[in-house]
Amino acid sequence: MRRLLIIIPVLILVSLFALFGVMILRGDKKPEVSRMVGQRAASFSLAPLEGNKPVSLADYRGQFVVVNFFASWCAPCRVEHPMLMQMAKDGITIIGINYKDKPEPARVFLEEMGNPFAAIGQDSNGRTGINYGITGVPETFVISADGTVLAHWASPINRNVLEKKILPALKPQVAGD
Repeated sequence: MRRLLIIIPVLILVSLFALFGVMILRGDKKPEVSRMVGQRAASFSLAPLEGNKPVSLADYRGQFVVVNFFASWCAPCRVEHPMLMQMAKDGITIIGINYKDKPEPARVFLEEMGNPFAAIGQDSNGRTGINYGITGVPETFVISADGTVLAHWASPINRNVLEKKILPALKPQVAGD
């Protein structure tokens, strides 16, 4: 009987760990629909990582853009970075927002990994991230020419996410070219 009292809690604990492990490793999780999708994108004007001109979403009005929140300390950001580089190579305009990170580590990160961003703003205090409702980094938003959020992804972008979520949201841009 005493053995049973020890074995049952251990089995329950092992089962819970296995369940959580399966949930984490399933890949391409489908995050909840963002409250931002279908809404006007929050405007921002941020200090630039490089240069003197503030980085502003208003500067991109009239064109489709991808806004990507990243940080040099973020391991998943490194995982998705090759996809961002490919997107930029394919002509997609990406605005980077360096989220709660210092400028120098961000510069080193981009020197090491490459810079896919048309512009990079510094969100040192996280206010812009709050306005977009992000829960961490990386997070990516597709914004239409009229400033509407068309898609949101709250995980690293991989090939499947790019093809099934990001590119379809950009399709009106591609059709308009």
